[in-house]
Amino acid sequence: MKRKVCFLVADHSFLDARIFKKEAKSLLRQGYDVTMIVPKMNGYLFDINGRNFTDRFQSASFSYEGIEIITYERNEFQQDMKQFLSNIRSGKHEGFIDPLTKLGLLQEADIYHAHEVSSFYSGIGIKRTLKDVNQKNVKLIFDSHELEPDPYSKAENNEKEDNMLMLRLMMKEADYIITVSESIKSWFLNINRNIPVEVIYNSPPLALNYEEKNYNKNYLVLTHEGFIERSRGNWRKIIKITKICSKYMDFRFKIIGGIREEGKNQYPVPKSLENNIKLAGWIAYEDIPKELQEADLGWIDLDIRHSLNNQYAMPNKFFSYLNNGVPILVNRCKDMEEFVQKYNCGLVIENSHASAKDYANAVRYLYDNKLKLKEMSLNARKVMEDLYCWERMEKKLFEIYEKLNNSSLNIID
Repeated sequence: MKRKVCFLVADHSFLDARIFKKEAKSLLRQGYDVTMIVPKMNGYLFDINGRNFTDRFQSASFSYEGIEIITYERNEFQQDMKQFLSNIRSGKHEGFIDPLTKLGLLQEADIYHAHEVSSFYSGIGIKRTLKDVNQKNVKLIFDSHELEPDPYSKAENNEKEDNMLMLRLMMKEADYIITVSESIKSWFLNINRNIPVEVIYNSPPLALNYEEKNYNKNYLVLTHEGFIERSRGNWRKIIKITKICSKYMDFRFKIIGGIREEGKNQYPVPKSLENNIKLAGWIAYEDIPKELQEADLGWIDLDIRHSLNNQYAMPNKFFSYLNNGVPILVNRCKDMEEFVQKYNCGLVIENSHASAKDYANAVRYLYDNKLKLKEMSLNARKVMEDLYCWERMEKKLFEIYEKLNNSSLNIID
């Protein structure tokens, strides 16, 4: 009999790379029956770039690529933090009335896999209710895609304290925690050393048709993959880096992704830089390797001033670059810095708040040292082949599920 898995999602797009493309699809291939309960915003499911799907995915439930999708309206999730905390503290199931909990209960799955703190909350309600009412023990995974709640955030102190208390209490009822970096793993273990925590990196499947990069050309392509926002992929820095580098070399900045604002794809490129900045826009997940074939260097710039999460981050783009033999250029963020230095697969700016000039100087240095750039590129691909591609990460995922299956007891005596 197939084991049933139910993914609980509160904030992410149902097509999120980690949730759908990797974890759900891997578990499906492994023989699990996979259902995802996912949010609509104002009546629509939304893509990874935040844009609403207005011409497809309109049904309340449907099957997509072998996975059952059940939708709910996220705006109905209206209990406040005080009520959430009260329900968690009660130890009872009666107060959990949000739509994600209600729909999750109907699935009566064997394992529930939550992807945010708020969906983790719903998972607690589901687990308690199925135990108290249905006499069924289920397992609950909290998959923490980032460090949340972030102690460095700008939220009020009392809000941070309530969020932290709620997390501490919920962790006691989780069966496993998955996260995305070693530092975040350590952070969870400092809170509760009695719960198993595993790191599953945001790695893509190993890119096929990979070819070694040729750094004998007389130009250089710096690439940014993902959102363009103040805290990551800062547009002003992109413009400044391009202006500085273009004075020294034939320089191109390629942007895969863009901004979130509805109805807009990109910021306008200055006329003087139209030949230097290429806007690829949002592309299908499977097409990213093809877009990165011309990239020489992958840019990551995270604002860590109000974010411990950014300090600890190992984002999708980091492994996407490595997967395609693209060396990393990043400001000083703890986990990425340690990784890059350990495997010699990029260059870390010796400044947590790196300026456009800092990045431009690094680009110029690597342009003048192409043998070093070539070595970094080969190391980047090798570390993915040997250790970090999704094919290796999914084995960790399967091991977690097997442990939970072996320890499960569905009928309570």
